[in-house]
Amino acid sequence: MNYVTGKTQFHMEGPCAVSLGKFDGVHRGHQKLLRHVLSRREQGLSAVIFTFEKNPTRMLSGLSGQNIMTNEERRSLLEEAGVDHLLECPFVPEISLMEPEVFIKRILVEQLHAAFVAVGEDFRFGHQRKGDFRMLERMGKTYGFQVELVEKEKSHNRDISSTYVREALHEGNIPLANELLGYRYFVSGEVLHGRQIGRTLGLPTTNLLPPPDKLLPPNGVYLTRTMLDEEEYFGITNIGYKPTVGGETHKGVETFLFHYEGDLYGRFLNVEFLEYERPEQKFKSLEELKARILSDVHWGKSKIYVKS
Repeated sequence: MNYVTGKTQFHMEGPCAVSLGKFDGVHRGHQKLLRHVLSRREQGLSAVIFTFEKNPTRMLSGLSGQNIMTNEERRSLLEEAGVDHLLECPFVPEISLMEPEVFIKRILVEQLHAAFVAVGEDFRFGHQRKGDFRMLERMGKTYGFQVELVEKEKSHNRDISSTYVREALHEGNIPLANELLGYRYFVSGEVLHGRQIGRTLGLPTTNLLPPPDKLLPPNGVYLTRTMLDEEEYFGITNIGYKPTVGGETHKGVETFLFHYEGDLYGRFLNVEFLEYERPEQKFKSLEELKARILSDVHWGKSKIYVKS
C-alpha cells in the first residue's frame, strides 16, 4: 500500500475509486464503505482512502478527543483490507478553510482523478462542513465521476459509528465494542522494560505504553489474546497505573500471558481485548497482589475453557 502523510499535494496515476472520512476504528460501517471502493478495482480503478492526520501529541478534552486507534493501527488495518493508497492530509488552514466546491475540483478531480466516490449518509466536508452527498453528486455530473451513497450499518437499532464504539469502550463493554468493530479491539506497541515486579512474583508480564490520545477501556483487568509468531496466547491484562507498587505517571497496558516463556522485550505486539473482569485495585502488600493475580489467571483460564 502506498502511504502518504504530511502533504497537501497528491498525484495519482490513473483513475481512482475514493472514500473520504476519518476512518477512526475502521469499524463495520467503514468496512462497508471499503467494500464499495475495493469492488471498483475490478474496473481498473485504484482504491484510495483520503483521511486526515491525527496528532498523537495533542490530548483533547473529553471522550471525543481520543482516538480508537493510532495512525499506525489505522494504517495497518487499511493495508490489510487491500487499500492501494492511504492519503493522510494534515488539517491545516489551506485545507480546513477550503470551500467544498474548491475541494472537489482541486483534490478529488485534479489530484486524485476520482472516477468513483463512496461516502456515508452523514459525510460532510469543506469549510464549515457545507459540502455533502448532494453537492458531490451534482458536481460529479459536471466533472465526470460517479457518487454512491452508502447506508449505515446498524447494531441494536442504532447506527454504527466511531462515537458508538467509543461509548462502548468507555463503559468497558468489550463484547459490544468488538461487535461494532467487526474485530477485537486491540492495543499495539513495543514491549518496554518495566520495573519487573511481575517477574519477582513469578508472573512475568509484557508492558505497552500507548500514546495519551489512544482511547483505552476503564482501568482494570481484562481477558486478552496476543498473537506471537502465528501462535495465540491468552492472558490477563491490567490497564492502569499499578497503584500497589508505587504507581506510574502514565497509563500502561500490562499483560501476563498464559503458557508462554520467553523474552519479548523490543517485540511489537497487538493485545486484543475479549472481556472485562474487575477494576484496578491497590493492595496492601505484594503477597496480596500476587494472590489476586492468581485468582485473575484462574478466572481467565476458566473463560477460555468455556469458550472452547
